[in-house]
Amino acid sequence: MRARAFVVVLLVALTACSDEAEEAPESPFRRSTAIIETDDGAVLFRIEVADTPELRAQGLMHRESLGEDEGMVFVFFEDTSSAFFMKDTLIPLSIAFFSRDGEIVRILDMAPCEAEPCPLYEPGLPYRGALEVNQGAFERLGVEEGDTIRVSP
Repeated sequence: MRARAFVVVLLVALTACSDEAEEAPESPFRRSTAIIETDDGAVLFRIEVADTPELRAQGLMHRESLGEDEGMVFVFFEDTSSAFFMKDTLIPLSIAFFSRDGEIVRILDMAPCEAEPCPLYEPGLPYRGALEVNQGAFERLGVEEGDTIRVSP
């Protein structure tokens, strides 16, 4: 009898785990951290990394929320001046463009866009990466142009 009860409990637990796995598919984005050195100290963000053309194109599209200390970093392997746009992005975001050496060269706020034409957000100079976070997070945390960002491998 005890063995049967154990098997029933085990099956229920396994079923619950498989249901959760179906509801929350594994993200294609690698997780990492970004640390920004400000005049007032270090700021840490838990991030997802978009480092392929496909992942950069997907970005934060269709997300309904983003944690307070979360973000997404877009990594390019050579300098670029490409614009960002918010098509199908539901969350208002702030974006910090940074150079190869990690210096933040421009910070912009971006508004959600559900239908074309969507505005383009350009830093106006070459950059090597960009970090998107909830709109206003950089200002709230004292992050400014000229600060330095490091993304953990």
